[in-house]
Amino acid sequence: MTWIKTIPPTPENAPVSEALRAVMALYPQEYNPAHRAERRVPDLVKNDSIVLSHSLIPQALQHAFATFGVLMDPSLPLSRRQHEMITTTVSALNRCFY
Repeated sequence: MTWIKTIPPTPENAPVSEALRAVMALYPQEYNPAHRAERRVPDLVKNDSIVLSHSLIPQALQHAFATFGVLMDPSLPLSRRQHEMITTTVSALNRCFY
């Protein structure tokens, strides 16, 4: 359980749910759950997550994570493997093990 207060993506919390839907629409296909029942809440935010830590300000959540979605657009010249290679290299250089 995270110590950061979060707002769950439920129908009662429409701004958070809408921000998550908008962000997930930009993510690559492989981030989408395979089963219909799992599509209600993406794996990315089912439990404590860096994404939900932004839920107190839904607009910030949408803008921060939409950047990732746009950078992973399949129409860009880098392949998914190249994106992952760059990400891994930068994380290793920064000694980031997250």
